[in-house]
Amino acid sequence: MKNEKKLNNNIKLPIYLIGYMGAGKTTIGRLLADKLGWHFVDLDDAFAEIYGLTPQEFINKYGVEEFRKNEKRCVETLSELPIQKVIYATGGGYPCWEDNMECLKELGTSIYIKWNNKHLAQRIELSGIEHRPILGKRQGKELEEFVEWQMSGREPFYNQADYIISAPLNNIFEEKNDEDIAAHLYGIIIQEKI
Repeated sequence: MKNEKKLNNNIKLPIYLIGYMGAGKTTIGRLLADKLGWHFVDLDDAFAEIYGLTPQEFINKYGVEEFRKNEKRCVETLSELPIQKVIYATGGGYPCWEDNMECLKELGTSIYIKWNNKHLAQRIELSGIEHRPILGKRQGKELEEFVEWQMSGREPFYNQADYIISAPLNNIFEEKNDEDIAAHLYGIIIQEKI
């Protein structure tokens, strides 16, 4: 495994999966939560439930700044729930606003699912660009350049995570990568006897 950072011996719950769009946070989070018998929450879905608008609808209506403030309130509200055995999938930009990474680390354990920019662009194209309005109609090289540009600003935040898992684990880009990552994280969490 080529993990740059290892989890310490005390995983603090809940667990927050972070990374760029297309990294597999939601898919891996669901798989991992199912394996563990824990709860899974996609923070974009939780935001929509609390505010009655999807993140994109909220941004269109009130702007990015207002969205980020309310997104943070959403995370803080959920952190007050008595359930600790939860895997959260954050939005790709959440860790990059103000002190959000510090907050995540205070609230629980952050895990960065790290892909290279080329693989991220491929995964985004495979998952459907139409669901990601920020990308417009970018494809191929143009999409890869956009991902590289955005990641240059985001990666310093992502790299503050408690744990970084570099994907793909076996150096082969294939469909079962998300399952492999979930299984790997499951092994680590079980080892910690949570």
